[in-house]
Amino acid sequence: MSHARIRPLNPYAAKPERRPDGHTTIRASVRPGRPLRVWLNPGHGAALLRLPYELIWATTWMALANRWIGPVLGLPDLPYVDFGPALSAERADGVHWKTETLVAHAGGRPFAWVDDELTAADSDFVTTHHPAPALLHHVSPRVGLRDGDFETLRGFASGLGV
Repeated sequence: MSHARIRPLNPYAAKPERRPDGHTTIRASVRPGRPLRVWLNPGHGAALLRLPYELIWATTWMALANRWIGPVLGLPDLPYVDFGPALSAERADGVHWKTETLVAHAGGRPFAWVDDELTAADSDFVTTHHPAPALLHHVSPRVGLRDGDFETLRGFASGLGV
């Protein structure tokens, strides 16, 4: 797996010649070699800021998301989850490598996690190891975030009384 995807903000699985409507292209130099092509929708920043959440980056880019992604979206510098040795580590139980670290980061608080690689194994892990409500929301890597995804996030927060 590449360490260079901002998911689901970057619909990286869209056809290479078909940049999704509303998205702009950046070339990010986040590792040695050729810069990465990333498609971002500048309108997503304002939509994210309107949500009643404490936003954090939960991406392989970690601090680099504030340098390359945040400015394009109009986001302030955000905290990020440091995945340490768990970064991209395969797990025998099928749980995503981010899951355990995100549960620990949530520290028993309700949280919402949006990603394109979520599976039932992640939901089961969160249900078993996290005492508070949690929303694990899958977004297609072909289209990225859509209006319905923002509605789902607002609905989850509303259900918490936020």
